[in-house]
Amino acid sequence: MTALVATIAYVLLLGIIILISFINDVHIDMRRDDPDFRVKQYRRSAVGLLVFAALFFALTFGSAYWYKDFMLGYGPHKAASEHGPEIDSLFNITLFFTGLVFVLATAALFWFAFKYRHVRGRVASQFAHSTKLEMIWTVVPALVMTILVVKGIVSWNKITADVSEDEEYLEIDITGQQFLWNIRYPGKDGKLGAKDFRLIEPGINELGQDWTDERNHDDFFAEELILPKGRKIKLRIYAKDVLHSVFLPHFRVKMDAVPGMPTYAVFTPTMTTEEYRRRLAKTKTYQRPADPDDPESDPLWKVFDFELACAELCGIGHSSMRRVVKVVEPEEFDKWFSQQKSYYMENIRFTEHDPYKDKLLPQEISQRKSDFETRFNRALSAEEEAKRSIELRHVEFKTGSAELSPLSRYELDFVVEALKAHPNIRLEIAGHTDNVGNEEMNQKLSLARAKAVYDYLVSKGIAPDRLKTVGYGATQPKASNASESGRSANRRIELKIIK
Repeated sequence: MTALVATIAYVLLLGIIILISFINDVHIDMRRDDPDFRVKQYRRSAVGLLVFAALFFALTFGSAYWYKDFMLGYGPHKAASEHGPEIDSLFNITLFFTGLVFVLATAALFWFAFKYRHVRGRVASQFAHSTKLEMIWTVVPALVMTILVVKGIVSWNKITADVSEDEEYLEIDITGQQFLWNIRYPGKDGKLGAKDFRLIEPGINELGQDWTDERNHDDFFAEELILPKGRKIKLRIYAKDVLHSVFLPHFRVKMDAVPGMPTYAVFTPTMTTEEYRRRLAKTKTYQRPADPDDPESDPLWKVFDFELACAELCGIGHSSMRRVVKVVEPEEFDKWFSQQKSYYMENIRFTEHDPYKDKLLPQEISQRKSDFETRFNRALSAEEEAKRSIELRHVEFKTGSAELSPLSRYELDFVVEALKAHPNIRLEIAGHTDNVGNEEMNQKLSLARAKAVYDYLVSKGIAPDRLKTVGYGATQPKASNASESGRSANRRIELKIIK
């Protein structure tokens, strides 16, 4: 109903304006032959243009002053990157010259409309050529353009320079797609893994990472762009579908993301998010409530965040491509970085998409070996017999079978090394099962699995008389058989050290 009333009011107002204009035209037409009337009419028009010019300049400069605290490069919004002041300086130089031309040309346009309005008896002078004027409006713009171009080229080369091989920097993959940014960090190796668009699998491998490239194994994704203050950042920029544009306004960074053509941007943050907020807090404008409808809401400065936006109109969901950017101190960044989990290890490892599902990676071997040695040495030094047992956590069998899984060999090799390092000890190899099936079958299966471990150790050079096998079936559960996790824990191989 409100919209209907507003529409009717708008139509009526438009009709009134048209009617007044028509009446005015009729009035002018009726007095067209009156010389005094025409002179007065021209003067009113000329004065009206001056008034309009005054209002125009007042609104132009007034609005610029009013919104200065929200404009980049002015008020509190000084650049938060090393190269940012260079861009702001270039912008200000350009604004000075173009602004000067704008003001002078516009002022002259309206002044001339007033000064040279029709006056009875006045005749305009004419001239066909002025070498002086030609020189002025040719040489002056040429000099100004030379200053702007040279300054721009110098700044451009400095800002777009790539990192050198001996520099320390953090490289981050930013890939745009409708309508989100994929933010990928390198892991502890500091290197981003290779990717190929032909390997993209929606929901599984969004970027087409090549899992045969070990550099991909520790890469991780983040929902926010977290950056360390004072550390050089190189963004590797890609697009999966249409043209996007990486825009970090507060750092004066903008670079297009073009399908099929990788681009990059290099910058160094100089302020943390908290430091920038404290600077905003000094400005009265940012003391206003963030929610205009709630006077008790946090002030604008307190809820401020840097942002990563898309500066291309990439589709109907374009506005949803905003991501929060946080700049923190290097120590805080390192702590956050160390807590992130590899996408490959969390989502791909040991699945059908993993090219290495049947073998362990070097870091996994190292971790498992360290864990085994710690537990073995603890059991070896134990005085109580009950504490001399260790569970083989990574020895597994096919369901209902005594056939060892391919990955079991790694932990069994650790056992071989330990026995060779301690030739005077013997082991009891005990097999355990869950309570699924009958008791006799479980006892036989547990013994067969213990025998499979025995056979593997003997095949690696361990003397048979140092080993003893026993099957306990489901008689010694370590967890409840009521759940799958409990039954899984009960299916195990334990080693008991006999001195």
